[in-house]
Amino acid sequence: MPTFRSRLHAAMPAIMLAAFAAAAHAADAPAAEPYPSRPLTIVVPSVAGNVNDAVARLIGQELTRTWGQPVIVDNKPGAGTTTGTKHVARAAKDGYTALLTFTAHVQNPSLYPRIGYDPIADFAPVSEVAISSTILAVSPDFPARTLPEVVALVKANPNKYPYGSYGAGTTGHILGELFKREAGLQMDHVAYKGGVPLVTDLAAGHVKIGFVPVGTAMALLQGGKLIPVAMAGAERSALLPRVPTFREAGYKGFEPDAWMGLLFPAGVPKARVEALSREVARIVRMPEIAKKMQDLNLVPVGGTPEAFAAVLKSDRDKWSRIIRDVGITLE
Repeated sequence: MPTFRSRLHAAMPAIMLAAFAAAAHAADAPAAEPYPSRPLTIVVPSVAGNVNDAVARLIGQELTRTWGQPVIVDNKPGAGTTTGTKHVARAAKDGYTALLTFTAHVQNPSLYPRIGYDPIADFAPVSEVAISSTILAVSPDFPARTLPEVVALVKANPNKYPYGSYGAGTTGHILGELFKREAGLQMDHVAYKGGVPLVTDLAAGHVKIGFVPVGTAMALLQGGKLIPVAMAGAERSALLPRVPTFREAGYKGFEPDAWMGLLFPAGVPKARVEALSREVARIVRMPEIAKKMQDLNLVPVGGTPEAFAAVLKSDRDKWSRIIRDVGITLE
């Protein structure tokens, strides 16, 4: 008669198979449940009330309406967007925590030496939501109005005209240092705490030259309180089609567009990534949403995960090279 031990030994393969099957079922459980079946959180790694926050709420409101699940916008500012970004990188990989971020996502790893995450490997791209631009603008009392005139005047007056940006390590700061290098200029950098104080001082003439976000400066640009000189980006912006690009004047390295995009932490099931990507693409193309985004001085995109992944990798390489070449580091 078989002993208990021999019966157990004979049954071990079946027991192990059942255990593996149970583990596999547990791993697949999040992907198998209806999605979404509970609230979704969109983390914005900056303060409430800015453009990124506004876009997150536009998308969230429409997702709530169509998916029937609440969408919570959670602002987690701090450390140049890295606080909120790190939170999402470490979040559950179930498709219920997303990050609505911007170009700083691929710039910060080159600026902060101990950032704690990889902007590519630790995230699953969902969709590039929109693009905007950074513009070189001058005060209305500044005598130079074109890019060649600005370069000639600053060259003739070394260290007389500082330029302002909307913060240390921002796109405006990086482009300002690139401009100095490419044009051979000597000018100090003034880091403002955001775009609003920068454009206010620029319009008042307290600083004569600035690299400013188009969205923040648009009303002043349209009202003649700021003079547009040149736009960053690969081609002219639909927001200000009459303003030439740096590229047109022969300056290289200013091509990356400023973008806003949605990411999941890496490891979210592909079906859930694609489900949210399809919804975002649909939402930003809705006439009423597109109009609201254009009112925020954004150009809606709504691309695929694959297209956004290509943008992330390309821009990470471009910005890291620029940041290294101009020698910007932050602690």
